[in-house]
Amino acid sequence: MSQDRLIIFDTTLRDGEQSPGASMTRDEKIRIAKALEKMQVDVIEAGFPIASVGDFEGVQAVADTVKDSTVCGLARALEADIDRAGEALKGANAGRIHTFIATSPVHMERKLRMTPDQVVEQAVWAVKRARGFTDDVEFSAEDAGRSELDFLCRIFEAVIDAGATTINVPDTVGYNLPSQFGETIRQLVARIPNSDKAIFSVHCHNDLGLAVANSLSAVINGARQVECTINGLGERAGNASLEEIVMAVRTRQDIFGCDSRLDTTQIVTCSKLVSNITGFPVQPNKAIVGANAFAHESGIHQDGVLKHRETYEIMRAEDVGWTQNRMVLGKHSGRNAFRSRLEELGVDLGSEEELNVAFARFKDLADKKHEIFDEDLQALVTEKGLDAENERIRLVSLRVVSETGETPNADVTLAIDGEERSVSAEGGGPVDAAYRAIEALVDTGADLKLYSVNNITSGTDSQGEVTVRLEKGGRLVNGQGADTDIVIASAKAYINGCNKLLEPAQRAHPQTGDV
Repeated sequence: MSQDRLIIFDTTLRDGEQSPGASMTRDEKIRIAKALEKMQVDVIEAGFPIASVGDFEGVQAVADTVKDSTVCGLARALEADIDRAGEALKGANAGRIHTFIATSPVHMERKLRMTPDQVVEQAVWAVKRARGFTDDVEFSAEDAGRSELDFLCRIFEAVIDAGATTINVPDTVGYNLPSQFGETIRQLVARIPNSDKAIFSVHCHNDLGLAVANSLSAVINGARQVECTINGLGERAGNASLEEIVMAVRTRQDIFGCDSRLDTTQIVTCSKLVSNITGFPVQPNKAIVGANAFAHESGIHQDGVLKHRETYEIMRAEDVGWTQNRMVLGKHSGRNAFRSRLEELGVDLGSEEELNVAFARFKDLADKKHEIFDEDLQALVTEKGLDAENERIRLVSLRVVSETGETPNADVTLAIDGEERSVSAEGGGPVDAAYRAIEALVDTGADLKLYSVNNITSGTDSQGEVTVRLEKGGRLVNGQGADTDIVIASAKAYINGCNKLLEPAQRAHPQTGDV
């Protein structure tokens, strides 16, 4: 089997953002896009431009910023969608329109209410429309995993003739098994007369925990693009994990006749950035990027690794970025060192005023922590975004009293629309008391669906990063906060969530863009 290129198509900014509560701001999308570009991801799917003004502006901003990766926008096979995507991608060095229509019997009959002939006609029209904006057009058959093979052959042949350069086969609902999905790809490549004129791609969901396995089976059987996300982020059970696919292919070159061009030493940094921005922590035993991925507790394992690493490690931790030399900052570090490290992390603060605000926060943190690591800086910069001008609620002060045998009490002062208000409340613990006090002042009426605490770095002086998920009227938002004081971090996270609830919803329902 000859060596050739595996194209990595990252959809963290689009499909990953469809995880409940994982919406990203324009600036956050740009930060992640820069990290993906630095990692040499081939294609960055930046969003679904028709979904909302915010999504359009996010795709447009990424297209204007990224120079070394192709920037992609998703569009249904509809005129308004395609034109909107074309407009958003105008500034891209290399732009791709990714258009899709459902092809499974249940979707065509129940959702689209179209005949197979009408679906083929619409798909061909959409590809030709997209070709008016760019020569790089991808076509996806939504729910291909439950579609009839003969119909897939028919529609794919037609759209390739119409100008599609990438054909994507999504397992939209995570229904397939690896042997089955691989055979589907093999037959499509073999049976479609013009299959040599397009790259075959796969996009697998993880509902049965098989997204990576299905993707790898597809690669073995001829797929040369894999659509995936950092940390496997995505709606429901998530998407195929970029880091697992890339490292599986690279580690098992005896099996795979291809390899990606990714700089894998950037994987851990990118994983932590995405986790920090979205508020979705990485489980310790997660492959490649989990804290325990290269840890050995068993005495037998430790002895073996010390004698010869390959006895129990099939990859080097350094190859995915775990032991890169890092500049550790402290209270005596200056502005230039601070700015330089942020630039290395792909963070552009824009104006001098923003740098000054961030540097002041850095100094405050340095007074509490002896050493400040990359993860602290990423949390600090993410938190910086919480002080936007349109932030309606801001924490002014918090005092909690928690004593054995006594009911915890919290005194909270908030600035709400510029006016300071204070209240005291009791609760089952200091965090509960603080939340009851905040809710007494802001009265969102939201339900707390998730409260999660993670340490950003090691040590008792580590910042605690708190993620909350609030639900109101069917709308879910994530709130985040970080501080060396976990109660203050908790209050910041709740207030962040409240501010998001007060903003108008930015996205259409996620399922409108599910491939």
